Amino acid sequence: MLKPGDRSFTADRVRLIGAGGEQLDVVSLYRAREIAQEAGLDLVLVSDRSNPPVVRIMDFGKLQYEQKKNLKLQRKNNAAAQKSKEIKFHIHVDTNDYELKIKHALDFLGKGYKLKVTIQLRGREMAYPQLAYELMEKIMAEINPHGEPDTLKPKLVGRTIMVGYSPK
Repeated sequence: MLKPGDRSFTADRVRLIGAGGEQLDVVSLYRAREIAQEAGLDLVLVSDRSNPPVVRIMDFGKLQYEQKKNLKLQRKNNAAAQKSKEIKFHIHVDTNDYELKIKHALDFLGKGYKLKVTIQLRGREMAYPQLAYELMEKIMAEINPHGEPDTLKPKLVGRTIMVGYSPK
């Protein structure tokens, strides 16, 4: 914001933009300040790199408020997009538990969350990873219409088989 007596801004002529966004004229900085004071608004520097520099007559407090509001909304939307949910299965999962977890997974994808589906192998289950891969294929067949898998094949990392999903 330009204030009377501001020494950091040295241009003597500026391009003036009115409160409604209309281009008024190239005027002296002193005249631009007078016009802004008559309107009861502030004189805000828009672009100092152009020749002549561009200033605008506007309510600076309102501009700051709207910028903070937009920043807060962007953070809120961005935080929701980056949240991730995880659904864990075991090889010997009961049908009711399986259906409930699939339902939760589809709800998470529907709400825009990223999803990580894991199958945890316990004890001697490590001797039969093919059972886990079969279960994962079944899970992927149900979730694929609702989400985009990060990888085409599930990854075995330690005792865990996992696939990540992004919402469609």
